[in-house]
Amino acid sequence: MTGSKYIDYDRASNIGRRLIKDEENKNFGLLIICGINLGLRVNDLLQLTFEQLKGEAFIVIERKTNKKRQLKVNEHIRDALTFFESDLTYQMGGSAFTSQKGTIYSPQHVNRQLKKYLRGNFSSHSLRKSFGRRVWENDDYSDRALICLSQLFNHSSTQITRIYLGIKQEELNDIYMSL
Repeated sequence: MTGSKYIDYDRASNIGRRLIKDEENKNFGLLIICGINLGLRVNDLLQLTFEQLKGEAFIVIERKTNKKRQLKVNEHIRDALTFFESDLTYQMGGSAFTSQKGTIYSPQHVNRQLKKYLRGNFSSHSLRKSFGRRVWENDDYSDRALICLSQLFNHSSTQITRIYLGIKQEELNDIYMSL
């Protein structure tokens, strides 16, 4: 597989929560949590506001495809948001992913920070891939999950989704052997 790789969901979640709780880089920790739980491309992720994240669900129009997508805010994101309740930006519903200077992170900044905190060949796409891997794993590695992810990621086939998620034939063989 070329390009960025996925990161283990639990590892990414732990790093995101640590960054939030230790207040080392709260907004970036939230970006990691949202990235692995929403499966958005980085440009769509960076446009999210606290107003959207405070709700049960929200709609984004994906910049790359111009398609509407409804997303639900899960318990992992809600738990992370509790650490922001006293922040003025949170209270006013402003941009969720801003630097200390108040500017929205750039995709390049996100990639640099991911390499720093995750230590490896990770990029913003790694968060999206981790989301996909988690969905596939949580659905017992089913074809149904791959079909749903293929639609969600706007892939033309489940084979492209398998390649995108880095699912190798050995993993598929292991599934059969575990039955």
